[in-house]
Amino acid sequence: METTHFPITNWSEDDRPREKLMLKGKSALSDAELIAILIGSGSRNESAVDLSKRILASADNLNVLGKMSISQLMNFKGIGEAKAITIISALELGRRRRAEDAVELIKITSSKRVFEIMQPIIGELPHEEFWVLFLNNSNKVISKSQLSKGGISGTIVDVRLVFKLALENGATGLILCHNHPSGNLQPSDADRKIAKKIKLAGDSLDVKVLDHLIITETKYYSFVDEGIF
Repeated sequence: METTHFPITNWSEDDRPREKLMLKGKSALSDAELIAILIGSGSRNESAVDLSKRILASADNLNVLGKMSISQLMNFKGIGEAKAITIISALELGRRRRAEDAVELIKITSSKRVFEIMQPIIGELPHEEFWVLFLNNSNKVISKSQLSKGGISGTIVDVRLVFKLALENGATGLILCHNHPSGNLQPSDADRKIAKKIKLAGDSLDVKVLDHLIITETKYYSFVDEGIF
């Protein structure tokens, strides 16, 4: 049996994404409806909303969609280069907004706060990066710095550089962070050794190493929470 396609222009005003946003606000729209507004139109046999639903069903979630390349998006029938670029640009703006919002979490009161700051920066990377948050006496973030950038399974950290930056920033405490692109939260022997080495160096310089977090796309592992520090 052939399915009849009804263009969005034939829908009731309440059901059209643009009109729905104006009438009910952005929170009333589904992810598919928001993407439909971005791409503007579907195809002869598929509305923009149905096309968006198909893309989301394939991507599974917005995080996965945000990692897709232009060519991957263009594999969906009805998505050309311009629409693919529009989707990628919108999701990148969302990622940057999360990063800016996280900066407002200046005072570190828990490991979760650290995760909220660093996840938008390193949580979705395909390679490892090692970062340090530098804190003052009030546990407020003075600055954050990338110490090293490595491959899929590791990165090298210069302990001297950690404390050179700590002293330059006048930091009295610091928090170590790195990501695991594999999604595995468990610390490796190398993770434990570098954390211990930096912590011992900090003790002698009176700069406290307050925690070490391993961060993935959706979760984190805290050395303090797990009793390692």
